[in-house]
Amino acid sequence: MKLAIVLPCYNEEAILEDSFRSLDEVFSRLVAQGKIDEESFICFVDDGSKDGTWPIIERLSKEHERVVGIKLSRNYGHQNALLAGLFNVDADAVITMDADLQDDTDAIEKMVDAYAQGNKIVYGVKRTREADSAFKKVTAHGFYRLMEWMGVDIVYNHADCRLLDREVIGYLKEFREVNLFLRGIVPLIGFPSTTVEYDLRERKKGDSKYSLRKMLSFAWNGITSFSIFPLRLISYTGFIIFAGSLVLTVWAFWVKYFTNDAIPGWASTVLPIYFIGGIQVLSLGIIGEYIGKIYLETKARPRFIME
Repeated sequence: MKLAIVLPCYNEEAILEDSFRSLDEVFSRLVAQGKIDEESFICFVDDGSKDGTWPIIERLSKEHERVVGIKLSRNYGHQNALLAGLFNVDADAVITMDADLQDDTDAIEKMVDAYAQGNKIVYGVKRTREADSAFKKVTAHGFYRLMEWMGVDIVYNHADCRLLDREVIGYLKEFREVNLFLRGIVPLIGFPSTTVEYDLRERKKGDSKYSLRKMLSFAWNGITSFSIFPLRLISYTGFIIFAGSLVLTVWAFWVKYFTNDAIPGWASTVLPIYFIGGIQVLSLGIIGEYIGKIYLETKARPRFIME
């Protein structure tokens, strides 16, 4: 089996050489065991880095036949960088991992073994998240639970560490959407699949490029790209408002006819204005999010451009 590993990189000059050495050791061991071909290789995708990432990739490529590189013309984002690698490597199977190798490299052999057993998709699942902060652990678990509750087919605790067969990648190319959420797209393709577990490791060098803003944006993109629940929420809210209006009507009659506390016109004017006004703004915001996605999809802009 000819294997390729795709690693998107954004300002990762501090960790690249360490990552290559770790992966090179894994490749050498798997080649010696006869599990992968000698032509297997590592593909670094430079996602518009502003530091010395690309010169390091160029040097590694010249010094080692096992290394190839793809340079994007600007920063297109993690998901698009993954696609740039997946769609432009020639291999029987492709594993995607983050360049910082917090995804344990021991998972590679497990994925190769699972692929040899006939699985065309192998999901890397984090067994523990000890390397994450308490905030990130709580929000990550909450996100997966929320996605499951909304009916999205997603693998719990799986990020973007996965193995895909050549045929699966071919079908992945048929998904033309601009708002990418590969964790939701890949399960839609089908084919025999399984999971392998690994422990998340501490980042050895450099800092994470996923800020809180990017994580929230990614989560919101996943929710709105794969669930119509926010739209249904408008209908649910409308029903609740209707039921609340009936209760408010009963309460207003009770105050008027059975107490002396009624303030003429206040309850029937002020409360509905504020309440319904807030609901209208919320509803318009959710609808606007979907209209924005339709707008981006109809543009059909390229998801990446190779330099």
